[in-house]
Amino acid sequence: MPASITLSRLSWATPDGRVLLSDLDLSFGPERAGLVGRNGVGKTTLLRLIAGEVRPSSGSLTVNGSFGILRQSVQTSPAQTIASLFGATEALSLLRRAESGKATAEQLADADWTLEARMVSALSQVGLDARPDTSLATLSGGQATRAGLAALVFAEPDFLLLDEPTNDLDREGRAAVIDLLGRWRGGAVVVSHDRELLDTMDAIVELTSLGATRYGGNWSRYRERKALELAAARHDLADAEKRVAEIDRKTQAVAERKARKDGAGQRKRAKGDMPRILMNARKDRSEDTGGENARLAERRRVQALDAAASARERIEVLQPFSVVLPPTHLPAGRTVLTVEAASAGYAPERPILRDLSFSIVGPERVAVVGPNGSGKTMLLALVTGGLQPLSGSVRIFTDFALFDQRVSLLDPKTSIRDNFRRINPTADENACRAALARFMFRADAALQLVSTLSGGQVLRAGLACVLGGLQPPALLILDEPTNHLDIDSIEAVEAGLRAFDGALLIVSHDEAFLEAVGITRRLDLASLQG
Repeated sequence: MPASITLSRLSWATPDGRVLLSDLDLSFGPERAGLVGRNGVGKTTLLRLIAGEVRPSSGSLTVNGSFGILRQSVQTSPAQTIASLFGATEALSLLRRAESGKATAEQLADADWTLEARMVSALSQVGLDARPDTSLATLSGGQATRAGLAALVFAEPDFLLLDEPTNDLDREGRAAVIDLLGRWRGGAVVVSHDRELLDTMDAIVELTSLGATRYGGNWSRYRERKALELAAARHDLADAEKRVAEIDRKTQAVAERKARKDGAGQRKRAKGDMPRILMNARKDRSEDTGGENARLAERRRVQALDAAASARERIEVLQPFSVVLPPTHLPAGRTVLTVEAASAGYAPERPILRDLSFSIVGPERVAVVGPNGSGKTMLLALVTGGLQPLSGSVRIFTDFALFDQRVSLLDPKTSIRDNFRRINPTADENACRAALARFMFRADAALQLVSTLSGGQVLRAGLACVLGGLQPPALLILDEPTNHLDIDSIEAVEAGLRAFDGALLIVSHDEAFLEAVGITRRLDLASLQG
């Protein structure tokens, strides 16, 4: 039987009863399918359902074939090595005993002499130059992700279940993952917001609050279809609203005609010009006809209102939130930041950043680039005061906001609304709620505790609290801002930052994002340090 994953009327609810997935009918075969949708819609939960880690509330799920799953972060312990990810710790240990002459004849017969070479080959396929006995604790997050993906491919499952496989990867690592999936001939279900990766998919499956929809072709084809669907939904909404207005206008005109006719009848009855029995008969017919017309008009109005509500619901799903930033009026010649001969690190004898010098003047848009481990995030901590320089100086001359990967500017113990009021103390309740609504935290959603949000929702909440105020800071500092945002949110943030008149300092491996926000200069840490 060919390998397949089939979902039939599948639903899943959180322990507190909130329905996250409802009546999903989906199937996956030997194809590369990108799974997309807004943050919190249930993409990771769907992978966990397929993997059998959680059970559906109702419906059925059938997996024919084997699978391997890569989560957003590879969990490690100090004793683990890369071989642990491959499930080959004992087999590698046997090889080491055999090589040192300590294995018995029976053990030698069980030894897999090609194992290590095949593991190294799998690691090289994802661009990782490491030995199987390398400790996982010595790897960066991106390197650990690549090692985990290499272990999956090594096992040759029928399906790869990948949750944000290019998160935390540098440019080289992202290219290696994209190349590997391009050569993969089994099935793959890939949760991702990496548009370059999604453009290599055979199909896109979108999860929304309305269910799941499959689109043939890659990301670009999907976006073309979505643009047409949004245009159609807006046309349907305009048509439904026009019908409601027309029905209301006609109903009002009929009511006015009836009132005039009833008035004329009352005046005739008052004069006594018509027999009473005839007048009463006409009155009854008029009331019957008027009642039927009113009921017909009301049915048509309800139908038009239902059509309008349906169109609005489709637009709500299809249309992302918008980011509109008030002006900062940052002058073109004003110095924003200077770093002079700065060195930084966690051990004075081994600085990671050495003799670094640069400045930002006016509304420049600067990207910090370099491979994993080159000190990009450390530089942002140095600039914002989270880390003191070992030597040299760092000076910042304007107000700023740092969006680190944990969005630590938010208090996780309080609500989104309370965080907004703390960060924007002069904003009243109406301004607070309006700003949060623009970032899709409407009504009770604004009262959610930050600690209960998904990674993408936390970043969106942080953006709402800082960028939704009356006066955004003149310098925005962003550390991998697209790592946890869904693609609609990324594109909305891109649009807002393109129109931003302040300065930007960004660490990101997402080339599409950097190009979209109009980066004017790149700081390559490898070439800048003395």
